[in-house]
Amino acid sequence: MSSDSSPEYAIEVTGLSKCYEIYDKPRDRLTQMLVRGRKQYYKEFWALKDVSFKIKKGETIGIIGRNGSGKSTLLQMICGTLNPTTGDVKVNGRVAALLELGAGFNPEFSGVENVYMAASLYSLSKEEVDQRFDAIATFADIGDHIHQPVKTYSSGMYVRLAFAVIAHVNADILVIDEALAVGDVFFTQKCMRFLKQFQERGTVLLVTHDMSSVLALCDGGVWLDKGQLKEWGVAKTICESYLSHYYDLNRDSTIGKPTAEQTTYKDKLNSEDFYDCRQNLINTSSLRNDLEVSIFKDQDDSTSQTGRVSVVDVYFQDIHGQPVKWFIGGELVTLKVVFRNEIDIQQPIIGFIIKDKLGQSLFGDNTYLTFAEERIALQKNTYSTASFTFRMPIMPAGEYTVGIAIASGTQQDHVMHTWVHDSLVISSNSKSMATGLLGIPMLSIEIDRYEG
Repeated sequence: MSSDSSPEYAIEVTGLSKCYEIYDKPRDRLTQMLVRGRKQYYKEFWALKDVSFKIKKGETIGIIGRNGSGKSTLLQMICGTLNPTTGDVKVNGRVAALLELGAGFNPEFSGVENVYMAASLYSLSKEEVDQRFDAIATFADIGDHIHQPVKTYSSGMYVRLAFAVIAHVNADILVIDEALAVGDVFFTQKCMRFLKQFQERGTVLLVTHDMSSVLALCDGGVWLDKGQLKEWGVAKTICESYLSHYYDLNRDSTIGKPTAEQTTYKDKLNSEDFYDCRQNLINTSSLRNDLEVSIFKDQDDSTSQTGRVSVVDVYFQDIHGQPVKWFIGGELVTLKVVFRNEIDIQQPIIGFIIKDKLGQSLFGDNTYLTFAEERIALQKNTYSTASFTFRMPIMPAGEYTVGIAIASGTQQDHVMHTWVHDSLVISSNSKSMATGLLGIPMLSIEIDRYEG
């Protein structure tokens, strides 16, 4: 690996290949050494073969492909932990990597010792690590476990500490290999917030099997297949090609026939709020979209405040006004935000946003347009409640967070008082077939048939 790449590019990969020698028997390895190449006692396995691409500074690139396609091999050669058989990698800038679990830390050392050891590999002095250690420990948030040997850590604790280190070494290029898949939703959201800030100044190389991650985070994509470069270019195009390719490989030629129950709903509801025509069937079947909601707990590391305004409680109510911790996708719900202001507030704006585990904003709203023509004022030392009533969409399996913001002013010119990123977590135990990031309840689904 060399570091004399063009100033325009962060990474240049040219004709990169990696070949492993596979021996049937251990003695064949010794025999091969003795014959000095006159005869071959091994089989060649090309983990990567003739791969070339360039990544500009500031780009975020997703590396996709099935297991065994060479993704991790490619990253290791970019990071310099694996030498290529042929080809060259040029890197312009400091690389910080979060590769497979277990790489980079000594399991016998404590978390503290591993922080200093790992940071030193990125050319940080002990004095620099001393200055950043509290920030690293706070980011990792593993408590007293940081003083225990790493071999006692769970996979989630390991990732927390490893990511905390690479987030504080002033890297120019971040390389992440599937490691965030083991984190809990709060830590993953924290990492995503950091990544989005880092993308404003640095280059990111991300390996993942999740196409939504590539679409949400990446400018471009590199598709590897059986060690070879299948395609590279714009992220959306690469994802569509990848999914189309494997859909064609695995497509079932048979088309299921609809059941009698699925064809009985034909009447539309003539009410202002609509109700999914299949809801009764769904709620009494295995397709029910159960949503479990956590209890509000303000977390210091996911809260920012610029004034004396605090969120006291956040919860969902059902149509009867009862607080609920469990409801069903497609139901009518009300989100309640209770807050206290210790200062006078003119023209308050209270809003919410629901995000998936990757930090993608799915939907939300705020009070501004509803009260734009009213001059609402909140006196200091009072409690207030904002309510948002809507029909909850169908949510694919996974975890989602509810963020709350309180400001004052207008949409264009306002002062932010409080932002709670992860006030609630919604866990979806989904069975419903939602297409896309969310499923919208349908008013009616019909098929008109004509003779002739």
